[in-house]
Amino acid sequence: MLASYFPVLVFILIGLIAGAAFILLGTVLGPKRHYHEKDTPFECGFEAFENARMKFDVRYYLVAILFILFDLEVAFMFPWAVVFKELGAFGFWSMLVFIAVLTVGFVYEWKKGALEWE
Repeated sequence: MLASYFPVLVFILIGLIAGAAFILLGTVLGPKRHYHEKDTPFECGFEAFENARMKFDVRYYLVAILFILFDLEVAFMFPWAVVFKELGAFGFWSMLVFIAVLTVGFVYEWKKGALEWE
């Protein structure tokens, strides 16, 4: 029974070796130009600051959450596309309603200015 898992083990080992080789090659062959802007910490869409209690703009988080929301909704279209022929008319109209709801949500966020970065 364990012999049937041998190809999976080989696949994992090849993936780990390839990943380690690519990281090592990038480290050895990659450019090593350091400058102040590159070496400074940068997180969450804005410069790092000293006090963690300072107020900061939450637009970055809003855009990130909206991206994740719309990205996950679009991800539902891939399984639908795979079984499109088996679903028939019901599956087509269901996805059309889903896309319409997605579009209405996107237009709403666009009109509210949630996607603007000023």
